[in-house]
Amino acid sequence: MTKSIKILGLALAILFTGCTSTVSPELMKKEIVDYNLPKSPEKGKAIVYTVRPSFLGGIVKFNMHVDDKTPESEMGYTQAGNYIYFNLTPGTHTLYSDAENWADITVTVKAGDIVFIEQIPSMGILYARNSLNRLENYKGTYHVKKLKLGTILKKDR
Repeated sequence: MTKSIKILGLALAILFTGCTSTVSPELMKKEIVDYNLPKSPEKGKAIVYTVRPSFLGGIVKFNMHVDDKTPESEMGYTQAGNYIYFNLTPGTHTLYSDAENWADITVTVKAGDIVFIEQIPSMGILYARNSLNRLENYKGTYHVKKLKLGTILKKDR
């Protein structure tokens, strides 16, 4: 195998793994000891932070919607290395993330809750696909601390 083919193979492997590193839970907890989230829930509401720490599919926008898939329900979008936040009324809501596919997750929140959702990219046919996962508070807080603010279109639903 030639050197250039090996380098190309390594570059593709890095691209397809999303360039993420694994940080231990202990280190995450240590790094957020004195950290305060940028926003708290508004009075009588919960707040959702959506994080996208992976760099796979970096420039593809993952649009977040609440309770339906219409343009009016879009709260904002992330690209690689971004997070967004928005408030929710107490109750059960379905969150949708739009990429090459629609991913969804259902959350039940009460006033004062802070919920963290991770958008997980994967390889698609035309561009990046995605899935959603609820994170433990320390993981979500760690990612918010490390990521940049994405594009927020609405702060309340």
